[in-house]
Amino acid sequence: MLNRWKYLLALCGALAGPAFAAEIQVGVPLARIAMVKEGTHHWLRYVRNGEVNTPLDIWTREVRLAPEGMQIRQRWDGFNNSVVLLDSWFDKGSFKPRTHQRIREKDGKRTVEDYDFSTYEPTFNFETDIEFLQALPLAAGYEASIMFYHPGGPAPARYTWKVAGSETIQGPQGAVDCWLLTTDYNRPGTVAKFWLAKATQLLVRQEAVAPDGKVMVKSLLD
Repeated sequence: MLNRWKYLLALCGALAGPAFAAEIQVGVPLARIAMVKEGTHHWLRYVRNGEVNTPLDIWTREVRLAPEGMQIRQRWDGFNNSVVLLDSWFDKGSFKPRTHQRIREKDGKRTVEDYDFSTYEPTFNFETDIEFLQALPLAAGYEASIMFYHPGGPAPARYTWKVAGSETIQGPQGAVDCWLLTTDYNRPGTVAKFWLAKATQLLVRQEAVAPDGKVMVKSLLD
C-alpha cells in the first residue's frame, strides 16, 4: 500500500508540471516599482576563464525620476578605451518603455542609434532588465515571464526568470542576503544567475556561463 501511495504522489507531481510563471503585461503597474529609486551604482564587468580574470569595463547605471517619467542612463567605460552610453525613458509606474538611445565611441568614431518603442509591439526594454527585475515581487518559488526586446536586435520574445532560492554572498560592504534568480535566455542547457539583495532588490552579482566555459561576471562596486 505504501508503494502505491508513493506512486500516486509521484504521478500527481508529474501532472502538476512546472511552477506557474506570471506573465508581466506591458502598461500594468509593477508590484515593487518603489524599489527602483533615484541614484547611481557601479559594477565591474570581467570574464573569468579558469583562474584568469580579464576586466572588460566599469558599468554605471543611474536612475532619475522626473514629472514626465523615469529615466535610466547607463555608461560602459571599457578598458580598451571604448565608451557606450544608453539613455532610456519609461512610464514611472509601469516601466512601459518610451524611447531608447545608444551611443558608441571608440578610436575617435561616434555612432548614435535612436529607438521609439511606440513603433513596436508591446514589450519591455531588455537593456534595462536589471532595474525591471528589481521591481518584481520576488519571493520563494516566484517565476516571471517577461516580453523583452533588445533595441536593434531580433524580434521581441518572452523570457522566464525564476527565484531559485536564497543565498548570502559578499557585497561591497559585507555579507548580503540575496534572492537567487536564474534564466536560460531561451537557450536550453545554459544558465545565468542573478543575486539581488532582499532588502533593496538591487543587483549584487551576476554570472553567465558561455558555451566555451568562460563566465561573464558583473560585481557591484557601490
